[in-house]
Amino acid sequence: MSVKEKSKKASRAEAKKAKEKRLSAQKSIPYREMGREGICRVQDKYYSKTIRFYDINYQLAQNEDKNAIFENWCDFLNYFDSTIHFQISFVNHHSSMKEFESVIQIKPQNDAFDDVRMEYAQMLQNQLAKGNNGLVRTKYITFGIEADNIREAKPKLERIEADILNNFKVLGVSAYPLNGEERLQILYETFNPEEKVPFQFSYDRLIRSGLSTKDFIAPTSFVFKNGKDFMMGNIIGTVSYLQILAPELTDKMLAEFLDMDRNLIVNLHIQSLDQMKAIKLVKSKVTDINRMKIEEQKKAVRSGYDMDIIPSDLNTYGGEAKRLLEDLQSRNERMFLVTVLFLNTAQSKQELDNAVFQTSGIAQKYNCSLRRLDYMQEPGLMSSIPLGLNLIPIKRALTTTSTAIFVPFTTQELFMDGESLYYGLNALSNNMIMVDRKKLKNPNGLILGTPGSGKSFSAKREITNAFFATQDDIIIGDPEGEYYPLVNALGGQVIHISPTSHDYINPMDINLDYSDDDNPLGFKSDFILSLCELIMGSRNGIEAEEKSVIDRCLPIVYQKYFEHPVPENMPVLGDLYQCLREQKEVQAQRIATALEIYVNGSLKVFNHRTNVELNNRIVCFDIKDLGKQLKKLGMLIVQDVRFVSR
Repeated sequence: MSVKEKSKKASRAEAKKAKEKRLSAQKSIPYREMGREGICRVQDKYYSKTIRFYDINYQLAQNEDKNAIFENWCDFLNYFDSTIHFQISFVNHHSSMKEFESVIQIKPQNDAFDDVRMEYAQMLQNQLAKGNNGLVRTKYITFGIEADNIREAKPKLERIEADILNNFKVLGVSAYPLNGEERLQILYETFNPEEKVPFQFSYDRLIRSGLSTKDFIAPTSFVFKNGKDFMMGNIIGTVSYLQILAPELTDKMLAEFLDMDRNLIVNLHIQSLDQMKAIKLVKSKVTDINRMKIEEQKKAVRSGYDMDIIPSDLNTYGGEAKRLLEDLQSRNERMFLVTVLFLNTAQSKQELDNAVFQTSGIAQKYNCSLRRLDYMQEPGLMSSIPLGLNLIPIKRALTTTSTAIFVPFTTQELFMDGESLYYGLNALSNNMIMVDRKKLKNPNGLILGTPGSGKSFSAKREITNAFFATQDDIIIGDPEGEYYPLVNALGGQVIHISPTSHDYINPMDINLDYSDDDNPLGFKSDFILSLCELIMGSRNGIEAEEKSVIDRCLPIVYQKYFEHPVPENMPVLGDLYQCLREQKEVQAQRIATALEIYVNGSLKVFNHRTNVELNNRIVCFDIKDLGKQLKKLGMLIVQDVRFVSR
């Protein structure tokens, strides 16, 4: 073999090696660097950041609320000028049901109710199977700008990020920016949808290993053999684009795509056009249409027929172009170039075809068409990851209102971990609602409904759930006598309060830990004033002078107990009555006279020292037989008992 032939052979071998190196899975992933803070250098002079945002109740809202959300969403879109490319990503992927099963699991407590606990847990398992809780839906907005270097890009991206978070706040949407590790996890889950091994990565580990970030997220292989689909490891997938043919769209279309019980990623690449350029572009189109009309009219005159008879398409397009120009000039509308991409993945070609067929059926329902990106599967896949990079040249020009019709909000899911209680199924998504109310901004709740709709049953179910799944104390005020059978069944304590009962609750009971500060009497004073106000029944409440008299008497009444805090020294309502009688003011005598029927008269059920122990975990106060005159008073006193018995 000659030297020349050896040289050619060596150069071919080097070229082959270079080609193999160029075709690695890592090389296909189109970004340069992923920074620790979440700034990604996608191309040499293009940088992006990603924000994750959560859902709000849009589809279930009233029309007025829907309109307000839609208008705010239009303002949100109008914020982006032509220098900012942004991408909205919706990721549906199946996760392990073990995460959800661990939330609904009720641990045995080694008591007499473990069998019932297991039966309740089985009911929750059945409800979990009805919904799509195993399908995790996440939403991201990725925005990118052109900049010469990272130092120039960082302050601009942070300013845009702050504005986007403020705009989300106006919409009532929770959102937070992602760091580099979180962004890499999204890419890992996209490229490895069926991988059982969780994402493991840290920037410290990256420095020690000498690997790049792509090595941690890339699948075992990418195969783009034909133009219709691709292989990603052992998973087959395909990317399609939405061809918008409908003259009008509805805000339910995107929600219906996202309700599919399949692995699906929907991406909207949106680029705003400069307003002056957009107006100039539309004006040129209007001019072209007018010129074509004139040509048709000249042709009509030469042919000898009516010059008003011109092709209908010209009339249609001319009217639409003029309306578009009017929207851009006189209404708060911008023009956007929009690309809508769908990434379907499955384990077999048959399953993939079924998923694409289902997705295509939804598009056809709304008079649109879903078309595969023939021989553009690789750029389509890389445009379907939240990097803010659109490699697909297929774009549709839409105004702000038309773009905003892809409302990214459907319904808010509530599935909290910890000591969560079951509250039914979401009316829209059919997913379980599991909430730990103690962790919410407002832990209070109301059960509203028509008679016979199941309000009491719902309360009993929540009581039972709290008893089985938590260690919380449960205090029930039962004005209709409907809860005590359940409390007895759960081994709780039922206190029957009525004029003929021998169970007594003293409204004057005070605990030295009655309030969080060092003045328990001040807190108790507020309750006594409310009690007297209810007893006196004044339309305008008790007067300031009467409040002062009561407040003066309370330290005298409680003095003996504070000096020697034993149950025998606890005052009763009669002690307050006696102290008021000893005062000289007319107001004191009025209050004492009002109290007399509750101290010495026929309604003296609350003029006794407490003779029941409130040490059970579940306590029910049955006040059904108190009668009309005492029921309001009884409910107020029961409310106060929870502080005294704490």
